[in-house]
Amino acid sequence: MNTILIIGLMALIGALIGGFTNFIAIKMLFRPYKAVYIGKWRLPFTPGLIPKRRDELSTQLGRTIVQHLLTPETFKKRFLNEGMRVKAENWLYDQVDRHVFQSSNSLNDWLESAGQQGVSQKVEAKLDELVDRQIVSLREYTKDKTVREVLPENWRNEAEQKMLVGLKYAIDQGSDYFASIEGRKTIRTFLDEFLSSRGRLGNMLHSLFGEARVLVDRIQPEIIKFLNSPRTFELLATLAYGEWEKIQDRKADDFLKEFDFDPAIEAVKQYVRETADIEGRLGATLAETWPTGLEWTSKNIIPLVVEFAFEQGEVKLEEALQKINMEGMVKEQVDSLPLNRLEELVLGISQRELKMITALGFLLGGVIGVVQGVLSLALNNM
Repeated sequence: MNTILIIGLMALIGALIGGFTNFIAIKMLFRPYKAVYIGKWRLPFTPGLIPKRRDELSTQLGRTIVQHLLTPETFKKRFLNEGMRVKAENWLYDQVDRHVFQSSNSLNDWLESAGQQGVSQKVEAKLDELVDRQIVSLREYTKDKTVREVLPENWRNEAEQKMLVGLKYAIDQGSDYFASIEGRKTIRTFLDEFLSSRGRLGNMLHSLFGEARVLVDRIQPEIIKFLNSPRTFELLATLAYGEWEKIQDRKADDFLKEFDFDPAIEAVKQYVRETADIEGRLGATLAETWPTGLEWTSKNIIPLVVEFAFEQGEVKLEEALQKINMEGMVKEQVDSLPLNRLEELVLGISQRELKMITALGFLLGGVIGVVQGVLSLALNNM
């Protein structure tokens, strides 16, 4: 009976010592918060381990977080991945669609909101300047050149072809006209005017040939015969070619001076303004002016914008992390955290494990006590 009592007592004492020492060791991680002095002598193991090493702990914690937890690669994987890229493109697509292409603002409203006033007048003025510059360029090109040098060869050949076609058309039209009643009346009118203008000679001719109708009957077939004669066409073509050669050999500047181009230039400017319809175009919404604009933007602009933003984000991320000094921020927050709050935080997270350590201390102490009791009895009985 004494043996069991001794072993049980040794086990109890060992368990109390083991559990209590573990409990004290856990408490000494934080307690006491400050150093305890007896006179000038500081009591050993004061303050607790964590308060004593608090500065090293906060520094190491900040360094660990920056180097292994909140690294640039971590942020890149979290915020600059393919999924975020797709989300950014979809968000940007929705914003462009809602605030730009579905907006009731006209192009003029967008320009005015950007501080641009009177854009239509400015654009029309630029169009007029463009026409003027083209005229100046044309005059510079034709300076000291002949018409032959200015006109392209295919233009000259085409002009000659058109000239022959025009001559043939004019002769045919003349022949048809003089063969008609209107042409006959014209011949008679010319004949009467000619005879009346010759006085006695005209009267004599009139008496000689008889009535004007008779003369018309004689003259009309001759005119038609003359017009339909191949030699007439050849004669007119020769004359036309001769004049055409003279025109080609003339200076282009001198030739153009014979024409008043100011009305034509003004008509061209007016035509350009009306065709451009700047006022009407600026008065329409972007969706009306550019029906496929959203689709084109989503394929060609939005991916480029997102790609640029992500590239700049990757480039600037590490620099930004360095500027905000995250390691220093973590150290500052840990240093400013009250020790009792830090103790509650650590113990709250590992409370179950610390209780298990205390219980393990009781168990190990009890086992050691039993072993000591058994050894003590065995040694005493020897």
